[in-house]
Amino acid sequence: MEGRCTCGGVRYRLGAKPLFTHCCHCTWCQRETGSAFALNALIETSKVTLLSGATETVTTPSASGKGQEIHRCPDCRVALWSHYAGMGKGIAFIRVGSLEEPAGCPPDIHIFAESKLPWVQLPPDLPAVPEFYRLRDHWPEAAYVRFKAARAATG
Repeated sequence: MEGRCTCGGVRYRLGAKPLFTHCCHCTWCQRETGSAFALNALIETSKVTLLSGATETVTTPSASGKGQEIHRCPDCRVALWSHYAGMGKGIAFIRVGSLEEPAGCPPDIHIFAESKLPWVQLPPDLPAVPEFYRLRDHWPEAAYVRFKAARAATG
């Protein structure tokens, strides 16, 4: 899978299938995106390759108080991926909308569903949790093994 910012100054490639995709309905994601939710595909940072350009890292506050590092295009300012303190720098949260074919990366789970906007209808065939969740309860084993390896490699 490949992605880019709006102006095309930054292009990237994912070197593997994402581990898991979150559709986050928390009020922080709503505010930061200006939308009803954020759709993030989690993948090892080592599997994200810049094809052209360079990102600028902006640190924003987060509900945890530990902040979020967002990688943006320095020209058009579009968010491409981020790192949350709770997951560490070894895991990148790819903004699915920045992928060339975002339809190929549907959500695996809806998180923070307790704060979803009332007009958003969640599909009955996908898990939806009130807040966050325990990874082992929802992730496929192969994805969880990759996640643990990435976290071990980056401390």
